[in-house]
Amino acid sequence: QVQLVESGGDSVQAGGSLRLSCTASQYPNNRCVMGWFRQAPGKEREGVAHIYSNRPTTYADSVKGRFTISQDNTKRTLYLQMNTLKPEDTAMYYCAAGVMTLSGCKYTYWGQGTQVTVSS
Repeated sequence: QVQLVESGGDSVQAGGSLRLSCTASQYPNNRCVMGWFRQAPGKEREGVAHIYSNRPTTYADSVKGRFTISQDNTKRTLYLQMNTLKPEDTAMYYCAAGVMTLSGCKYTYWGQGTQVTVSS
């Protein structure tokens, strides 16, 4: 059973930095992508950053140049380095793992989330 556990969320002031971590109990078979999502109160969940096995890494426009996604496969850990944080970055952050299906690469496994709060 694949379990994803996030950590690193905190309350910081605007302009500050945080690094989120997501450790997997095991990697799923046919893993094709690992990513970070976020959801603010009253808003839909949005993709923040995605690291693919065979495609370039992608970022939401709102975080480009400020956030960096990376992974350490030896530790089965995904990271999200967040710099120059803004109040609008406040959200619950989730990591997810995707696997190849007949319909393509699909996010299948989700963590419970870690809260990031940025005050002005």
